[in-house]
Amino acid sequence: MAESAPSDIPHTGDTDRRSTNGSPEKTAPGQPLTHYHSLVYSLLSWERPQTTAASYASVVAMIIAGRYLPLLRWALKLLYISLGFTAIVEVSGRAIFGRGLMSNSRPRKYYTIPKDTVESVLEDLEQLMDFFLIEFQRILFVENLSYTLATFSAALTSYWLVRFLPLWVLALIGVTVAYLGPLFYLSNKEFIDEQINVLQEMINSHAREVKEMAEAQTSQATGIVKHYVGEYRAKAHEYVVTPLAHSASPKQKQEHILDTPVKAEPQPGPAAIEHPDFPAAPQTELLPQFREDTKEEHAEPAPEPVAAM
Repeated sequence: MAESAPSDIPHTGDTDRRSTNGSPEKTAPGQPLTHYHSLVYSLLSWERPQTTAASYASVVAMIIAGRYLPLLRWALKLLYISLGFTAIVEVSGRAIFGRGLMSNSRPRKYYTIPKDTVESVLEDLEQLMDFFLIEFQRILFVENLSYTLATFSAALTSYWLVRFLPLWVLALIGVTVAYLGPLFYLSNKEFIDEQINVLQEMINSHAREVKEMAEAQTSQATGIVKHYVGEYRAKAHEYVVTPLAHSASPKQKQEHILDTPVKAEPQPGPAAIEHPDFPAAPQTELLPQFREDTKEEHAEPAPEPVAAM
């Protein structure tokens, strides 16, 4: 924002001066303005001083009359007097002449507003509503910086004055400022434009100073952040990475064990078998004797002889 401020402010000032030199025909988005824009501009720019002075005096007179004159009571009084008069005339005519005077003076056709008149009035009303709506949006979206600042000042001042002053006084002050403000500007245009240029240069210089200070603070903060980030990164590397280098993980230990060559060492075994430890083999055949022994074991004993009786 600091970069765009110096370039935007002079552009807005040029737009303000162009708009004060003549009535614009379109809005910034290209939308045509209403005929009330040219009317109000011609009144407030004092192109026709007599017309502007007459309109200002009439508006001031209406505000004062609305404050000090009972206009509503007068309107109601006029209404009941006229209705009472017609009722008395009608009753008197029927009592004296046998026919009502007001009823006999009734027109053949009641008066109505022509369609063309209604359409023209509605069109003017629409143009008037569009005038206020368009002007509010132009002020809200800063199409003219001077108008936006002036409206802001007026709203802020009215917010504080409404606590102490009545509404009719605020209305009178607002109308006076709206009519006499452009006249004061036109009478001192060169001096006011010069002061506006000085103010714009001052704002631009302050904007550049703020931009430079912001850049300096940003670069300083960036350097500090980088310094602390480097320190914390070194500390993290010292506390996290270095102990892992000294203490091997189980996987590394297993790989180290597998890669280490195994040296064969002599293991104690059984003593060597020698021939003197075994008995001598028999020289004769054991099978006939084995057979005889087997027969003797399996032979049944002979029955004993029965003694002679």
